[in-house]
Amino acid sequence: MMNQMATMSTRFKARITGGVYLLYFLTAVLGKLITDRGLVVYGSAVSLSSTAAYIAVTLLFYYLFRPVNKSLALLAALLSLLGCANDLLSLFHLAPVQVNSLAFFGPFDILIGYLILRSTFLPRILGGLMVLAGLGWLIFLALPPANGLVAYIEVLGFVAEAALMLWLLVMGVNDQRWEAQATPAGKAEHRVPERANI
Repeated sequence: MMNQMATMSTRFKARITGGVYLLYFLTAVLGKLITDRGLVVYGSAVSLSSTAAYIAVTLLFYYLFRPVNKSLALLAALLSLLGCANDLLSLFHLAPVQVNSLAFFGPFDILIGYLILRSTFLPRILGGLMVLAGLGWLIFLALPPANGLVAYIEVLGFVAEAALMLWLLVMGVNDQRWEAQATPAGKAEHRVPERANI
């Protein structure tokens, strides 16, 4: 099994990431719909599976973005895992302090967006959208619920994450550029032009 994973192309692994991301979207929406209908136990079970899917997405993102910047990819993964842990504790009413998980997922989205912007294997527009979504989630935390901006922020967050999910699912990543960025020589080549532009 591990040998098969090692021989898969990065494009295919990115498509798997997109598939798991889609699973997260579907289970998150289904969990919300079930809970809103008063079936809290069933909604909680589906929410648990959506959190498990997001943990998998987080780990797959770490693999995907570590060639860009291993430290930032690790920090993003840790933030997302903390957000998932907070969701799980809240789901079972075990959280010692009530913290909105967007306090973790907002910075996570910003870091993923930055890593996409710095990458050579994904379109930069996806990175820009993710940065805006992350900033939006942080603004969302500071706004009163009745504020008219809340709906726009939610739409922006959904569009950014859905666009990234669909791109990964349909297109994957550029294998050659990912491999080039994963090598030390590729990282050096990627930095030189940027220094020249300063």
